[in-house]
Amino acid sequence: MSPAPEIIRCRCSESTDRRTLVITGVHKIIPHDSTCQKASTSCQGAPTNQPASSATPVSQAPPLCLPIQIMLQPLSKRFRYHFFGNRQTNSLSKPEWYLTQVLMWMGNSATFMEERIQPVLDRAGVNISARVELCRGLLALVQEKVASDASRLLYDDTLFCHLVEEVLQFEKELRSNQAYPAVLPGLLHLLLDDAILQKWLIVEKKMAVEKVDAMLVAEGAWSSQYKDIRDMDELKAPDCAETFMTLLQVITDRYRTLPCPSAQLKFLELQRELVDDFRIRLTQVMKEESRCPRGARYCAILNAVNYISTILTDWGDNVFFLQLQQAAVSLGEEGVLGGLGMMEIGRLASLEGSLFEGLLALLDRLKGDMIGRLLDGIMREITGKAKPYCQDRWFSLPSPQDQSTMSLSSSACPMMLCVRDSLLNLHQVLSVSLFQLAWQGLAERLDSFLYQDVILSNHFSDGGAAQLQFDMTRNLFPLFGHHCKRPENFFKHVKEACIVLCLTVGSAILLKNVIKEWDDAPRDGDGREDPPPETALNELGVYYLAPCDVLILLNLRASWPGQ
Repeated sequence: MSPAPEIIRCRCSESTDRRTLVITGVHKIIPHDSTCQKASTSCQGAPTNQPASSATPVSQAPPLCLPIQIMLQPLSKRFRYHFFGNRQTNSLSKPEWYLTQVLMWMGNSATFMEERIQPVLDRAGVNISARVELCRGLLALVQEKVASDASRLLYDDTLFCHLVEEVLQFEKELRSNQAYPAVLPGLLHLLLDDAILQKWLIVEKKMAVEKVDAMLVAEGAWSSQYKDIRDMDELKAPDCAETFMTLLQVITDRYRTLPCPSAQLKFLELQRELVDDFRIRLTQVMKEESRCPRGARYCAILNAVNYISTILTDWGDNVFFLQLQQAAVSLGEEGVLGGLGMMEIGRLASLEGSLFEGLLALLDRLKGDMIGRLLDGIMREITGKAKPYCQDRWFSLPSPQDQSTMSLSSSACPMMLCVRDSLLNLHQVLSVSLFQLAWQGLAERLDSFLYQDVILSNHFSDGGAAQLQFDMTRNLFPLFGHHCKRPENFFKHVKEACIVLCLTVGSAILLKNVIKEWDDAPRDGDGREDPPPETALNELGVYYLAPCDVLILLNLRASWPGQ
């Protein structure tokens, strides 16, 4: 708030003589003043833990103590002279002038009221706070002025926004610096008037949409401001996403102190609408960038979606939003609960759900779709590089005993390099949590691809099986070993297929016979004494593949005794 012009600055007491007269007058008036007794009774009956939302309305507040009324007369006269007349100080564009002036009067009078007037009230047995009574009287002037100005600014968005900001700042300083009790109304209830509240919501949305339009086209919108600071950039959120969530947080800070849950829920619904609109915008930009899913902007959009989802998840556990959630259920707010069934409302009432669940589901769906597109693009490149590897003559490779040392298959080098570079790129451009999902998804797809296109599409000699196992366990799996302790657990098909293909001839024959005998045995009775083939497979370290799949793999061996 900027201070008011010098011409209207004054103190409640201008000289020692003036103060003496005031104190003497208070001594004489209080014993005969019935308003003091009414104010005292009202203060004694007011609960100290009453929430701000149920504060006594101004029209029902007890009258000011008569000595305070007399003390306020010169201040009231000055206030009306400067802020209700035709003076230059009565400017609709400068609400901070009269708001600052009143705060100055409160601050300058605090010591005088507490040290000189309060002892007089205490000796008279009047249980009221002199300082609070003075603030209450000054607030009545401000309330009248704000109500008058707000109704005149309904058609000027800029000045209306400025008035709201100044009122919110005034309220903050009133409660903190002036220690004004929360049970007494300040100025916020004036903003709950239907016309003013509706105008506030409209302007809030208009300003937010304009800011979103600007932030999406700004230079550097898709880069992170912390990209060069490793410890601060785990989420790798682009500037536009951070700015958007900051915008939502500012809106929250503005309506957080409103004394009416119903009004707060209207702002919450506005925030949810803004998030959904931003999600749609991100989806549109994503579709434009989906031709190059490994590009920087596409990954930045994915980070933005993940960042917003993370923040909304945190908000769902925030005490303030949990209180709004309970208020929405108890009030039956259609704007917030519309479309939810009884079960969903019950989950909200028991705090099992969140008011952001619907948005989080949409964001998670978008995140899953984007990760899928990203991995599809990577797999297209990997499968292209892997064609020579798929077409290797696995059935004719020499036995390991015939080789001095084993090395990576030359046809596998392009594929391995592509996998390595892809992992490195994903690690650099994605947030920590997204990279975790991405590399695990890539491992799953690689496992399926290698199992289907390399293993099941070829026949293997002993040397071919040994070479495949070497390529996988000594080269592919370690590429993922930087991100987990046991990477082979993400390649269950490939790992167990290598175990089956590398069995000695005797073990392979025995296993094949066990599976066949079990399949051919009659199933009428339940008294079969032979253990199922899964027992033999588990002893070999095969837990994921079914016996029928193992039988297929055994038939892929290129050489059996007698062949």
